[in-house]
Amino acid sequence: MTRLAALVALLVSWELASRARWVDPFLLPAPSAVGSVLYELARTGHVWVHFRVTVWEAVAGLVLGTAVGAVLGLASATFRPLAEVVEPAMALLNAVPRVILAPLFVIWLGIGVASKVALSFLLVMVVMFFATYTGVREVDPRLVERVRTLGGGRRDVVREVYVPSVSAWVASGLKVAVGFAFTGAVVGEFVASSQGLGYLLSFAQSTYNAALTLALIALVVAVILLLFWGFGRLERWWLRWKPEYRRRRRQPVPVPAGRLPEPAEQL
Repeated sequence: MTRLAALVALLVSWELASRARWVDPFLLPAPSAVGSVLYELARTGHVWVHFRVTVWEAVAGLVLGTAVGAVLGLASATFRPLAEVVEPAMALLNAVPRVILAPLFVIWLGIGVASKVALSFLLVMVVMFFATYTGVREVDPRLVERVRTLGGGRRDVVREVYVPSVSAWVASGLKVAVGFAFTGAVVGEFVASSQGLGYLLSFAQSTYNAALTLALIALVVAVILLLFWGFGRLERWWLRWKPEYRRRRRQPVPVPAGRLPEPAEQL
């Protein structure tokens, strides 16, 4: 409720400031103007074609980047020679702003969907690599030794120790990766494309349409928040075996009127 009240207060203050001309409506349109643009986009259906393209590019990059990053991080953490090659390359990619590769992907793959999926994939893959790699490296070595003492091989160690231990790191990384996936898709479309929300943002910028720009940003933020909420629910279900995710609800024992509860009922 506190967050909702703060959001409502912000929107009301913004609306009043715009109507009182304390801010220039041309540069910062009122929330009502932005809402009107959103309604018109939804009513005409023009935005949904571009919306589907952006979501498809982001989801494809998210799925591929998560799979490759997790597998590569797990392999690097359990096989040291591979880590000596892959870890410096990932550290370099993590140090530079990866969105600067968007023009290069456009040159290589064209202005279609492939270049946007590739950029989303790269952004997500680096995040998920370090989430998995760090999670495996943080595993208690004594657990690994116990499995090996009981006769377990490399596959048993990965399945019984590394995968459960790294689950929390991967779940947290997924929340960050969602934003990076949409960043890659929208930035790639903004650089060069003929469809997508990034293409519409580029059009809004070229026409100095601040209301359309804010409406498209609000649409992207709403989708990311929805996916963030969904991954939060998935994280609680996935890690339900951890104590902090267990919901312990103790139901009171009904006691008839005029009778004290037995000791067993008091526990």
